[in-house]
Amino acid sequence: MTNSPLTPGIAPARLPAEKIAANFADHDPALDAHEARVAADRCYFCHDAPCITACPTAIDIPLFIRQIATGTPKAAATTIWTQNILGGMCARVCPTETLCEEACVREAAEGKPVEIGRLQRFATDTAMAAGLHPFTRAAPTGKRVAVVGAGPAGLACAHRLAMHGHDVVIFERRPKAGGLNEYGIASYKATNGFAQAEVDWLLSIGGIEIRTGVELGRDITLESLRADYDAVFLGIGLGGVNNLRAPGEDMGGVINAVDFIAELRQTADLTTLPVGRDVVVIGGGMTAVDAAVQSKLLGAENVTIVYRRGQDRMSASGYEQTHATANGVRILCNAAPVAVHGNGAVREVEFAYTIDSSEGLKLTDETFRLKADQVFKAIGQTLDGLPEGVAQSGGKIASLPPMVWAGGDCAAGGEDLTVTAVAEGRDAAEAIHAALTAK
Repeated sequence: MTNSPLTPGIAPARLPAEKIAANFADHDPALDAHEARVAADRCYFCHDAPCITACPTAIDIPLFIRQIATGTPKAAATTIWTQNILGGMCARVCPTETLCEEACVREAAEGKPVEIGRLQRFATDTAMAAGLHPFTRAAPTGKRVAVVGAGPAGLACAHRLAMHGHDVVIFERRPKAGGLNEYGIASYKATNGFAQAEVDWLLSIGGIEIRTGVELGRDITLESLRADYDAVFLGIGLGGVNNLRAPGEDMGGVINAVDFIAELRQTADLTTLPVGRDVVVIGGGMTAVDAAVQSKLLGAENVTIVYRRGQDRMSASGYEQTHATANGVRILCNAAPVAVHGNGAVREVEFAYTIDSSEGLKLTDETFRLKADQVFKAIGQTLDGLPEGVAQSGGKIASLPPMVWAGGDCAAGGEDLTVTAVAEGRDAAEAIHAALTAK
């Protein structure tokens, strides 16, 4: 028996290889050309389209859908990429059901919106397969910008800066670029190495260098970057993970959900990845759902998500919650962990029922236990090791030194979404460009 360093003593290969391969295939297959034209014909092409307002990157959605409807998907892709350079990944992972599609007029009238996300994927996939990269670099400016973090915010910032003619060096602590797109989402949402393919495509504009295995605070400092570069962008994400603050959480088998997802994403043979028989996931967001569903797809017999407030307060969308339950995941709400029990390795998790009152969340005296041989903590992430001169507020970066910008999950404002990170990276690049070219 082989074991992951994250899950000692837990057996892998609870399902045969062919079953796991089927479970982790593309869960929402791409539209073909005919299906895309039919789906595009449902759009009303609204003049004051509410879907544009609902999109954090403000893509001209009616325009790109009309371009698909008229048989020009490459033009549609250019429309998308002009606002969202990671439009291919966002089409796969963005919660469109709570953003553009929720705002769709057809959703309000019929309860069935235009399939904006799938149409966006069709356009960008078609153009990428054809080798289209519609952007070129401006004349070199002689300015150099350091970007810390090769996640969605950093990549979007770097690409826009390269378009303006600046030279960019991205410093990334992990072995690969991509951030959460590479390490932090469910494997069935982005199959066949799409995250890296999109990074390679983005870099084809030129003028961007990525240095992996370089960590801020360990290998480089903000002070040195400010001295060596004309501007700095911080897209460092959230490296810390909140603890349960419950006795016994240091037992074997209790791990961070983000670490489990990252390991799964980087494991070539999923039959070697250990998964428990009785898995408990603590949290109510997308990370919790991704960890729970993938545990079930790996062969866990019982998987339960436990969230401390009511189900309507879960940050995971209704679509994702339904996806979880459809895959056999149980969701329990209004309960918080108070202790982890076992003898060196987890065997049970004890919960107390909660009351969400006007005075805040309160634990009741009524408790219950869930059998567990694997527990995933998914109760939020935090900033980890801020550099000197950077202040935080509410767990996000709040103030920065001159000629330093920040965006993505680490920055104040916005939701922790790939599409929001792209918007913040893009907008920061425009601000950096304006500062570097000011007379």
